[in-house]
Amino acid sequence: MLTQIKGLHHVTSMAADARQNNDFFTHKLGLRRVKQTVNFDAPDVYHLYYADEFGTPGSVMTYFPFPNIGAARQGVGEVGTTVFSVPEGTLPYWQQRFAEQGITLAAPEERFGQKRLKFSGPDGDGFALVEDKNDIRAPWLKGGVPGDEAIRGFHSVSLRLKDGGATEELLKFMGYEEVDRSGSMLRMALKDGNGAEVIDIETLPTAAFAGLGAGSVHHVAFAVEDRAKQLEVRKALVDTGYQVTPVIDRDYFWAIYFRTPGGVLFEVSTNEPGFNRDEDTAHLGEALKLPAQHQHLRPYLEKHLQPLEG
Repeated sequence: MLTQIKGLHHVTSMAADARQNNDFFTHKLGLRRVKQTVNFDAPDVYHLYYADEFGTPGSVMTYFPFPNIGAARQGVGEVGTTVFSVPEGTLPYWQQRFAEQGITLAAPEERFGQKRLKFSGPDGDGFALVEDKNDIRAPWLKGGVPGDEAIRGFHSVSLRLKDGGATEELLKFMGYEEVDRSGSMLRMALKDGNGAEVIDIETLPTAAFAGLGAGSVHHVAFAVEDRAKQLEVRKALVDTGYQVTPVIDRDYFWAIYFRTPGGVLFEVSTNEPGFNRDEDTAHLGEALKLPAQHQHLRPYLEKHLQPLEG
């Protein structure tokens, strides 16, 4: 069993409109945009990062906004719900806030003894807020949401799978333990992680497979401290039979990727070097930052990319 993984690092999804996406996360949810850069493989498309003040692993929601992308098709083989943690007793605040902002939301519910509120993103993205009285992480305080109610970071992701058995075994190998079951839902968690330590698996054997598009999660990333720990994880996964990519430099972390038995793309990312490697912490996300191989495209990209504000 691996001990290097400390919880979620980031979740990366697809969107159709960069400005709408930026408004939703920075103004409606009150997160901080900690980086605006571009997709390494499609540099005419943004890669936007939203998080707490520092871009702490376990709080980072990222997006590829592809103009004119088709809508996602929900199903199995994907992350169905990305869940954020908020303080105990704050769901009424968020219900009122979402109602005022026209955000589609469901009635509050309870899962595994925790109150939660499901809501939709601008592309139909599946989100939820969960009240977690044990979450002591500090929120971003300049996003328009009072500190007593603000999002702390990720609580969990919920995977929708046709058969959860093999993914359950993978997560156990990655250090997760079963903590509860309810109907078709299984909850797994890490001990002594980074606060974003929970994975839920929902088994839906008769559901159709999902189709990637605007509103769907592209991949979910797990956090390790450094490159040495990452290489240990990579070797263990390869030795177990997984096809794992070489280590890829993503400027703000190093990444490896592999496809899970249930179809979800997993990434393992380092906590180093962090989002302040090319910007002062006080000004994270303010300027367009480009990977070295795309610096020559700056004049074109500054004219081509949609302005995020205005």
